[in-house]
Amino acid sequence: MSTTTTTAAPTGPAELPGRLEDLGWHLGVLLRAYRATVEQALDDVPHGTRGYQVLVTVAQGDHPTQLALAEHHGIDRTVMTYLVDDLVAAGLVERQQNPADRRARRVVATPEGRRRLAGWATAVHDAEEQLLGMLSPDERSAFRTLMRRVACDLRDVDATTDPCTVAEHTLGVTTPPGKNPVRPEENPGPPR
Repeated sequence: MSTTTTTAAPTGPAELPGRLEDLGWHLGVLLRAYRATVEQALDDVPHGTRGYQVLVTVAQGDHPTQLALAEHHGIDRTVMTYLVDDLVAAGLVERQQNPADRRARRVVATPEGRRRLAGWATAVHDAEEQLLGMLSPDERSAFRTLMRRVACDLRDVDATTDPCTVAEHTLGVTTPPGKNPVRPEENPGPPR
């Protein structure tokens, strides 16, 4: 005689994995609240949060070409063209010839772009502080540190790595010892 034990399917929320343990749900709630809060602070930035993030990257000089910017931000390169066009039209960035490669154009923040970015950065910081206001200052700092660590790990970037090394990695540039950086003939970029 065989005995079979069956387990009843969960019937209610208490028997299912709870939202309080669901990272995806937490991230979704936080991202929606972040976008709503920060978009208000960036209502005059072309393309809102996305335009602001691209402008920050351009001002830092980490990803000088449109292609590098598109890859860094996970934006289709044709969409990046329109985004940069709008930032240029607003006087926030300009395209300059790359002295290392006359065929390429660098995207560079204008003095006006840097000035306005400083104001937007303050507004974003204030919005983030409002969003995380239920946390103590130490908890906010720890939260930001942990988020940065996870994000850098997912992007395969050491948060303490030299920025030039990160830029070379992103651009697919290899530097043999004692030589100038060389771009590979074919760099397919990240998988799509």
